[in-house]
Amino acid sequence: MKKIHYSWIILAVAFFSIIVAGIVRSSSGVFIEPFELEFGWSRPAISFAFAVSLILYGFSGPFMAAFVEVFGLKRVMLYSMLTMTVGLALTFVMQTEWQLVLIWGVMIGIGSGLFLSVLSTQIANRWFVKQRGLAVGILTASTATGQLVLLPVLAAIISKNSWRYATGLIFILSILMFIIIALFMKNSPKEKGILPYGQVDEKQTPKETKNQQNPFKLALGTLMEGLKVKEFWLLAGSFFICGLSTSGLVGTHFISYCISFGIPVVTAASMLSFMGIFDLIGTTLSGWLSDRIDNRWLLFWYYSLRGISLLFLPFALSQGSYVWLVIFSIFYGLDWIATVPPTIGLARRTFGLEKSTLMYGWIVAAHQVGAGVAAYGGGVIFNVFGSYQWAFLLAGGMCVLASLFVIMLKKHQPKLEVM
Repeated sequence: MKKIHYSWIILAVAFFSIIVAGIVRSSSGVFIEPFELEFGWSRPAISFAFAVSLILYGFSGPFMAAFVEVFGLKRVMLYSMLTMTVGLALTFVMQTEWQLVLIWGVMIGIGSGLFLSVLSTQIANRWFVKQRGLAVGILTASTATGQLVLLPVLAAIISKNSWRYATGLIFILSILMFIIIALFMKNSPKEKGILPYGQVDEKQTPKETKNQQNPFKLALGTLMEGLKVKEFWLLAGSFFICGLSTSGLVGTHFISYCISFGIPVVTAASMLSFMGIFDLIGTTLSGWLSDRIDNRWLLFWYYSLRGISLLFLPFALSQGSYVWLVIFSIFYGLDWIATVPPTIGLARRTFGLEKSTLMYGWIVAAHQVGAGVAAYGGGVIFNVFGSYQWAFLLAGGMCVLASLFVIMLKKHQPKLEVM
């Protein structure tokens, strides 16, 4: 039996790192009501803290990519996981709203930035030549899977005990992941004395030179370059809507929306977990397809179908039958973040392999601005109308707009790309 290429070990470490980071960041959805009850904080105030987290993890992405260029991938992964772990520890002693914003908004937002934005492109670009799209698909799938799959467990723990026990569980997971990264993670194939997976000629390997630039200057310089390109605006605009219609709205408010229809919190969290399982299938398949099909058309159909599913959700909930909700969860789950592999493929095609990670970091920043707008806006709409219905209908309409953005991009032929 052939020895497993170490690139797949790195992929596994990154996969579980992203899952843990996703669990930590997205657990906010099950903490909204417990925080309201225990601390007496308003829903918009709690939503604001979680919106800050969503925006900061997006905006920290390009800077994290720059830090990786300057300080190395392993070190930045360790510091990021440590930041989240410390934030979780401080959660046990928080007492005021500003502490919630500092801990869950700033610390956990920045700590999760590397894992939930640019790590998938860093791993795919450094460790894979063959099956790069598949690698991106697998790692991208883990982003939403981590954010969703453990939610029923956390919800059940909160229902039977308290939110502190749920926080303790994800705190332990983050410590374990820190240890695994320290033991197994490597900065590049060169550290193991091997070539990236699928590369046969050592001469094809780009020279590894440590970037001496200031990471902030490097990240901002890349942004200035991207702002001059039409494709950057189209990708960033569509990804803004992607974030608005996924982690910002569904990830933050779906459970509360279900509760308003009399659905138990554990059942609602289970539906999100169900979406996570189907996301793993849909996004991995999307990565495979992104190596073979024009990425513009993939995105066009992903956004169109997502918009239809969000317009369908109020109807599904109003029927009082779990069958319709399960249908929504399967359909929406397959499309949750299937948009990421083709978006990365288009960024790579437009800006080149070396610049694509930083450019994608800024595109993710737009994604998280959209997520932050929906996380906070959803809470405001609920306060004004006493329902989330308009929030979900508006998000569905925005997805149709995103499908028009991506079809305006130049034709993409992934099979003709030079690896």
